[in-house]
Amino acid sequence: MSGFVWLGVPDSPPPGASDWLGNECAPLEGFPWRGGAERNTTGMLMWSEPFTLEMENGEQVVVLLMDTQGAFDSESTVKDCATVFALSTMLSSVQVFNITSNIQEDDLQHLQLFTEYGRLALEDSGTKPFQVLYFLVRDWCYPYQYAYGTAGGDVLLDKRLQVKEGQHEELQQLRIHVRSCFEQIRCFLMPHPGLKVATSPHFDGRLSDIEPDFKTQLRLLVPLLLSPAHLVVKEINGSKITGRMLVEYFKSYIKIYQGDELPEPKSMLRATAEANNLAAVAGAKHAYVKEMEQIVGGDKPYIGPELFRREHERCKTYVLRLFASTRKMGSSAFCQIYLERLNGEIEELAESLSKHNDSKNIFAAARTPAVLFVIMTICYVVSGVFGVAGIETASNFISLVMCTALAALFMWGYVRYSGNYREIGMQIDSVTDVIWETVGALNPVCMKLVNGPAVGQTHDEIKKMK
Repeated sequence: MSGFVWLGVPDSPPPGASDWLGNECAPLEGFPWRGGAERNTTGMLMWSEPFTLEMENGEQVVVLLMDTQGAFDSESTVKDCATVFALSTMLSSVQVFNITSNIQEDDLQHLQLFTEYGRLALEDSGTKPFQVLYFLVRDWCYPYQYAYGTAGGDVLLDKRLQVKEGQHEELQQLRIHVRSCFEQIRCFLMPHPGLKVATSPHFDGRLSDIEPDFKTQLRLLVPLLLSPAHLVVKEINGSKITGRMLVEYFKSYIKIYQGDELPEPKSMLRATAEANNLAAVAGAKHAYVKEMEQIVGGDKPYIGPELFRREHERCKTYVLRLFASTRKMGSSAFCQIYLERLNGEIEELAESLSKHNDSKNIFAAARTPAVLFVIMTICYVVSGVFGVAGIETASNFISLVMCTALAALFMWGYVRYSGNYREIGMQIDSVTDVIWETVGALNPVCMKLVNGPAVGQTHDEIKKMK
């Protein structure tokens, strides 16, 4: 069994191009494989890098390729096989079900758990939960009855999925569910690759050892999966999935399969709804950050706190509408949980961006040394006055305060220059902030000197900065 996670499909070779199968004498490379009776692939393998492609309409898509272990080998439990099958089906837009010789009833029964999930999803959303399923029947020995490729494969599949009078109700329901859960189900019949492939321990995948019929059908199969005409973009609940969203689905699905028992279809449906809402949250957060970066990003000038608050509210309103318009699974109460989560995370982002914006204020950056310098100046004058007046005790105390401020100034400068003893630097900043805010509360003109220059900027001026 092998699965594909698709956000797009790479181009097939243009007419007249060299044969994409490659050199007849070159060994086969790619996903690890080997001949023999023992399994080679364990679990699910994903190609080490995504393929980013530009489609004919200019849209960029990403292709992710996935290979999975076979079903029901001697080393895997039923749970292992069901888990791999479930995850690959739910994460793929095109799932290739690789079976030997023929489509048997047990092959259809392996889909039953996931058709149950599909039935629940249909009741919830009204859309088919899965996209494309390909039965790839290898070593097909009856081309005289059903021809190789999709010509004979689709006919064979229709016969296997046919609902007939007198058929047991369980078999009828299985076939109805499978049909209703996939947007498209097809079958491709592949010939045997040849005895040299099957029996030689030295076979390394080179095309020269493979029967011509097999290579002929391979040239037909791959374009069916990979050509632009058969592009299948990954969708869940009728919405196209981005790479960022796909990560949320991975997290949710893995979480429900960590226990010792197979999850119920309802649990799988809930995990899909959870991932769907988390993906909507992630998309809205990304939109908020993108909008705010245009205003207070690293290369943008400082803006005043009042204007920052207005821009934050504008961007927040925009992304909340974006979240509300995104198609989501689950009840209103279920989605409300994620709306509240989005609100909280946006406020956290706003606080972080506000601090970043404040760090650009040159007056605020110079606040600590300015406050310490003013303290030293005042202490120097007051100490001199007390000394002239003969009040030595007060003069000495004021001089001690001045020396302390001077030591703090040197220490603050060292911390800023070296990056060492940051805790001490933060304590000095905290003390000077308290002094500054106290003076600012007494004299609002002081605060205007710091925050005034950018508060008056309008939204039009902000647009000019973008």
